[in-house]
Amino acid sequence: MNTRPALRVLSRARPSLTPIGRRTFFTIIEQGQEGWRLSFGRNPVRLNPGIRLFLPPFHSIQKVDLRECSINIPHLSGYTLDNVPITVTGSLFYRIIDGYKACFKVTDLERNIQNFGTSAMRAVLGTFSYDQIIGDRNGINSKLNQVIGSSLANWGVEGTRFEVQSFQPANREVERQLELQMEAERNRRKQLLDTQAQINVAEGNKQRVILESEGHLQAKANEADASYKTVFREAEARQQQALMEASALAAQVEEIAKSIAVDKANVKAEDRQRALLTLVELRRLDQLKAIAASKSNSTYFFGDKAALGQGGEAYNIDYAEHVKSGMGDRAVGGVVA
Repeated sequence: MNTRPALRVLSRARPSLTPIGRRTFFTIIEQGQEGWRLSFGRNPVRLNPGIRLFLPPFHSIQKVDLRECSINIPHLSGYTLDNVPITVTGSLFYRIIDGYKACFKVTDLERNIQNFGTSAMRAVLGTFSYDQIIGDRNGINSKLNQVIGSSLANWGVEGTRFEVQSFQPANREVERQLELQMEAERNRRKQLLDTQAQINVAEGNKQRVILESEGHLQAKANEADASYKTVFREAEARQQQALMEASALAAQVEEIAKSIAVDKANVKAEDRQRALLTLVELRRLDQLKAIAASKSNSTYFFGDKAALGQGGEAYNIDYAEHVKSGMGDRAVGGVVA
């Protein structure tokens, strides 16, 4: 039996379409793969994972790997959005989502994916700046899906992502210019940070002065409030002291009036008047005792003004002092004469 047509069909399959290597009546479709069985090169039938019937004179089978695969794209040259020539080496990851289209809508699937992915990645890199390509991997993958999504979908393939393995400028001169640019950018950021730091220091000094002035203001207000309360409390104390002294004085006058009154049970106003005068005289005697006991006093004259040809006030110290000074002036005048 001639099996050459079947062998020729199987030999055209690529690595993503695994050929059947030997003649057998059964074939095994591995998990993660999908098979298509043709009868005399037509009427494809889908084969799910498991053991399937395979008659070499009658059948030909193509296997498709549905797992995610990658294609290496080395030394991809291109220009960034800011016109920097670069060389990129990376891997394009894809996954077959429709085995029928991958088998019968395109020939040499892997090579076509590599060629289309190279062109698409060159276009994608041109939409990003040099710094974005270094750090924005998600942006590159999103843009890649937009560019190659519809085209690869016609082949039953989904482009998942592109991983950059190496990335560098195309020549040394460009690299040196980029180094100078990055140094200038670092200096600019340093100046911005220094300026911001000076602004923060100035703002801190401003807040410190404001807080100190508010603190002084509050301290003065507290001192004024404390002084007011002190004066108010002292005035209340003096008022209470005066009331207590007046009450004590009234009690003393009442007791003295009772002691000198004829009728102890009926104290008259005259008795209270006499008691008050007696109490005043006792206070004057206490003052005279204090004056006599003091070491800083000079000579004082005591007596009433009636004895000196004046009114009837007794023990007037101011008047005695006045008489003393007058006598001294007359004595000085006599010596001068």
